[in-house]
Amino acid sequence: MNISKENIDALNAVIKLTVEKEDYAGRVDNVLKDYRKRVNMPGFRAGKVPMGVVKKMYGKAVIADEVNKLVSEKIHSYIVDEKLDLLGEPLPSETQELIDFDNSDKFDFVFDVAIAPEMELSLSKRIKLPYYKVEVSEEMFKQQKDSVTGRFGKSEPVEAATEKALVKGNFAQLEGGDVKEGGIAPEDVVLSMAIIKDEDEKAKLMGAKANDVIVFDPKKAFPNDTEISHMLKITKEEAEALTGDFQFTVTEVTEFVEAELNQDLFNQAFGEGVVNSEEEFNARINEDIAKNLEMETEYRFSIDAKEKLMGKVKVDFPEAFLKRWLLATNRDNEKLDADTIDTEMPRFLEDLKWQLIRNNIIKNNDVKVEEADVIEFAKKSAKMQFMQYGLASVPDEHLENYAQEMLKQDEQRRQMAEGAMQEKVIAFIKEAVKVEEKEITRDDFNKLFDTK
Repeated sequence: MNISKENIDALNAVIKLTVEKEDYAGRVDNVLKDYRKRVNMPGFRAGKVPMGVVKKMYGKAVIADEVNKLVSEKIHSYIVDEKLDLLGEPLPSETQELIDFDNSDKFDFVFDVAIAPEMELSLSKRIKLPYYKVEVSEEMFKQQKDSVTGRFGKSEPVEAATEKALVKGNFAQLEGGDVKEGGIAPEDVVLSMAIIKDEDEKAKLMGAKANDVIVFDPKKAFPNDTEISHMLKITKEEAEALTGDFQFTVTEVTEFVEAELNQDLFNQAFGEGVVNSEEEFNARINEDIAKNLEMETEYRFSIDAKEKLMGKVKVDFPEAFLKRWLLATNRDNEKLDADTIDTEMPRFLEDLKWQLIRNNIIKNNDVKVEEADVIEFAKKSAKMQFMQYGLASVPDEHLENYAQEMLKQDEQRRQMAEGAMQEKVIAFIKEAVKVEEKEITRDDFNKLFDTK
């Protein structure tokens, strides 16, 4: 078997491969022998069909299959052995002649390949990158504190309805001032005083107590038909057509009360005995804010680092090949056609450019990811998931167990390893360049994302 590479230009090449009969004959014979053991044919015992008959039935198909497998294996090993740095994967050349498996025993294959462009990237302290330190304001502290106390608060009965009250009771539709027979009459409905839109209707409910009977117009109080249909347990169409007053008999009035700053709250929010005083509680609030801000500033730094380095590197890409490759590898995606690829190509090339820069940093500086790095990144991901559900203080052993479960799935392991490598690359960049810390307000920090 002969295989060689011919360069067309700096970015494009062809790999030519010739497969002779002796290259695949042994493989084909082994497959046909296995077929013979399993072929059932009238007039022959199982496994006793003549090999000539088996070859006539299956020979050409097996040759085609085995040759294609052999070509794929050889192309892969050639790329590895020659240390070819390619973009995408080899594609059958557009000049490839039709392979005639019926009338030939020697086959020539031609594959187009794209060569990754070479680049020069030098990291030094002459490159300056901002690292933003977001100021912790009183408002941020209050929001975080209210979030914790609110998360562990509860509804408690109160004597009379206020602006913040939830009023529970039973509805009865009225007609001519009396309860309408067979009318709409849902029970145990909870009304939130805070979302009543009409001030006159709200005034009718203000100060309401258990067993009070209030007459009001829900269409005026709640002008949103979706809210009314849910509240009265009717269809949206019925809500749209609804008119007139309803009687509402109050059964219970409650208000949501935030948790008090005591040991019960501290234990619920941060774990048993972790926080033991209001002073420690406030310190922990500040610590959590700082950690959240650090995650955001690290993310901002990664964006700035990426933009800075991409601006310093100029590379050309074999766009014609890459468009062909994208189409070939996304045949099942009906939405991805040639026009879509043309539109998306600039963004794709930007992503590819960053991938090359990243690979350059990894290769030239021996940046490696160990198993411990993957586990740590998985734990961070797990912690962020828990935080979305309001669980800010999950014990480390729980995070460890959750992370290990995540890593049992191949796709998630790949994503965690990729994320860990991204962190390593950004950390290397941070050490190699000059980092300039800049104090910034929360509002100004947010604006950075609006303008980028």
